[in-house]
Amino acid sequence: MADLSQARVLMLAADGFETVELFKPRQALEEAGATVTLASLKSDPIQGMEGDINKAETATPDLTVDEVDTDDYDALVIPGGTCNPDKLRLSERAVEIVTEFMEDDKIVAAICHGPWLLAEADVIDGRRLTSYPSIRTDLSNAGADVVDEEVVVDGNLITSRKPDDIPAFNKAILTALEEELAEDETEEA
Repeated sequence: MADLSQARVLMLAADGFETVELFKPRQALEEAGATVTLASLKSDPIQGMEGDINKAETATPDLTVDEVDTDDYDALVIPGGTCNPDKLRLSERAVEIVTEFMEDDKIVAAICHGPWLLAEADVIDGRRLTSYPSIRTDLSNAGADVVDEEVVVDGNLITSRKPDDIPAFNKAILTALEEELAEDETEEA
């Protein structure tokens, strides 16, 4: 596994996040050495869900979306859960964060219902991606080329469909960060 000790990753989540879609990518990133920061709409613990039905673990944000400076991060990860992106897309600052990452051509990874936030930020027109089946029409209507694949990498954009895809999703994020850090080292040399 590559050393990602220089990588700084922002995770964006709110009440209703799918627990495994936050905790598993965070664990993989931290095990690779990345620094992971969780931002939310509030500083209080946020409620995780298992399959949108059962309450599960909570997560305590490190900061609120209003405190995020996207210049401080190399990548953005957006977990799913039906309510999570639905709440985030109502936050002007959360939408701006997505837009800033995309405009700066930084890595943006979203799984399950997470791509809803990408549609709200109007950053997927002409992009190839995947998601949970129930939001694919919304993504298509936002101009995306939506496919049914485990993980889709389109430039800086990484998307996956569901919790079963987390291993492939994590691998794609780690690979993208390795490549990004290698490019940064080459540019600095």
